[in-house]
Amino acid sequence: MPVIESNCPVRDVLDRLGEKWTTLLVMALAEKPRRFAELMKAVPDISKRSLTHSLRNLEEDGIVIREVFPTKPPSVEYRLSPLGQSLLAPLAEFISWAERNHGEIRLARQRYRDGES
Repeated sequence: MPVIESNCPVRDVLDRLGEKWTTLLVMALAEKPRRFAELMKAVPDISKRSLTHSLRNLEEDGIVIREVFPTKPPSVEYRLSPLGQSLLAPLAEFISWAERNHGEIRLARQRYRDGES
């Protein structure tokens, strides 16, 4: 199936993985299960609203499991599902690629803005 088709699995998955906070949240949860407040600290600059939205999306996609504990008040913990765990290796490769090539990409952007493309 060509990637340009609207029902392409790659496009569908990358739409979610490309969201602003997804990668950071997955990497934070790769370390250990966390509560909401812990994720707020682990992912600088994320708002409560964005964190809630992102966690719901990841839960909807089966990447994150939300577990409610019967305490008073109830406590909630988020962790990667087996599907989320299977995302870690390819995500680590992508992160490594981004780190290796970030300087070159930034330079290319600057040249483009300066009209040197």
